Amino acid sequence: MSDLRAELTQNLDEAEWDWLIPHAQRDAIIVVADGLDLLDVGVAIASDNIPSVQNWIDEQLLVKPTPEQLGEWNSDHTKRFNALIVEPYVLVQEKAVL
Repeated sequence: MSDLRAELTQNLDEAEWDWLIPHAQRDAIIVVADGLDLLDVGVAIASDNIPSVQNWIDEQLLVKPTPEQLGEWNSDHTKRFNALIVEPYVLVQEKAVL
């Protein structure tokens, strides 16, 4: 499990919306709630931890972006996200504007 976490840590990065658009077009973006750790979610998905993932989905802590979110992000291509690729998905969390 620690090897998986280390591998995913290397895939964790910051991304502009512009870079994520192709993933949104193939419906692969999953929005992770702010209260969750992106790496914890990535490890759970990659290791098929169905109970945890299903709980987060049920609690709406893992969701597909809404049309409103996509519209907002498309109007600001420089919007930044923390992003983690867990094939075939890209997990994202909006970066706070400082």
